Amino acid sequence: MDGDPAVEPELDSFSLFLPLPYRVAIILVLGVWAWGLNLHYLHFIKIDVPALIRYPPRTSPTFPSHHLSTYRLATLLTIPLAASLTIFWTVTQGQASSVLAWEILPASYLFLLVLCFFLPTQRLSRTGRYRFLSILKRVGIGGIAEAKDGKFGDVLMADVLTSYAKVFGDLFVSICMFFSGSSSTGKPDRGCGGQYMVPLIISIPSLIRLRQCLIEYLRVRRDNKKSGGLGTSGWGGQHLANALKYSSAFPVVILSAMQRGYDPTKIGISEKGLFRLWLFFVFLNSFYSFYWDVAKDWDLTLFSSAAERNNPEHPWGLRRHQHFHTKEMYYGVVIVDLMLRCTWSFKLSPHLDHFNDLEGGIFAMEFLEVLRRWVWIFFRIEAEWVRNNRGPAPDDILLGDLIGRIDEDALSPTVY
Repeated sequence: MDGDPAVEPELDSFSLFLPLPYRVAIILVLGVWAWGLNLHYLHFIKIDVPALIRYPPRTSPTFPSHHLSTYRLATLLTIPLAASLTIFWTVTQGQASSVLAWEILPASYLFLLVLCFFLPTQRLSRTGRYRFLSILKRVGIGGIAEAKDGKFGDVLMADVLTSYAKVFGDLFVSICMFFSGSSSTGKPDRGCGGQYMVPLIISIPSLIRLRQCLIEYLRVRRDNKKSGGLGTSGWGGQHLANALKYSSAFPVVILSAMQRGYDPTKIGISEKGLFRLWLFFVFLNSFYSFYWDVAKDWDLTLFSSAAERNNPEHPWGLRRHQHFHTKEMYYGVVIVDLMLRCTWSFKLSPHLDHFNDLEGGIFAMEFLEVLRRWVWIFFRIEAEWVRNNRGPAPDDILLGDLIGRIDEDALSPTVY
């Protein structure tokens, strides 16, 4: 390279090719495509996602399907992104000085990305975009709708936000660098805005879910008080346990920030001890979240009693009602979820970002987390559909591995 030698060493090869603002944009657009694929496949296997999230049904067969509308929006976002990247690569030619100088290109695209969600054009899924913004506004302060008003959609949205926590941190860094005078396409300064600003941004999605869980717990208490006894949701302990799961992410982020700016005169613990404490919470958060995915979100029996796990009416560790083709799909997803849960907890840690050679790795982990969440959504929605409908009909061709007859009284739907 023959760029400015004063700035060239600050940019690793990956950042020269794909600066931080573009990485953020790619992950955000990828999420829209992923949601379209979720809707498409679940529609194919006869799971009505719009009904579950209380989204208005199509009133005419001439209207495009929900997944087709989502694909159109994703295409609208992708075309200018591809054009912007092409122009950026053409004018910069991999030179560090040019990469720093042309920060306006990715910044302009990020502005356009936000603008697209406010366009009044009906053909570009206006109802879906406005519904997304409405849910985001409610969920953004930790709110959650009642079940009849689309609570499940709020939960899905908030859980997706937790997977984008690191992306939101990088988005803040890009904006902060752009307005602070340093180039947003330069070496990412994750200390921009202060030592604890990025960790705070990363923590917000978990805070949102924590508040939602506490709201659900208080609703259960309120309903039990009105009825004069325990309802179908019990005393609400599951919501408190779920709140504890999201709380377990905070020590990971906080201890990581402390390691990044370690000062033995201000912290009454050795650096080695601080690292061990951080590592403990990393594994606690990872395995607690993995257990919750499998046992609570997907309703699998892998962690249930031996009698339930070995029930001959369903494959080992799964459940009676399944909509996906083979049991191997479930086992494979469980294994992948475990691996990526552990990796993602590490990447929540801001103190690992100071290694320049990790920029490509950080982007890969953000990509893999979106992939993990995409797969998680399939099985989370399937579990919710089973809870509401008690499984598909006995002659459903997608039930190749379902063993035994369907007993309508054996599976009580979860009531929120």
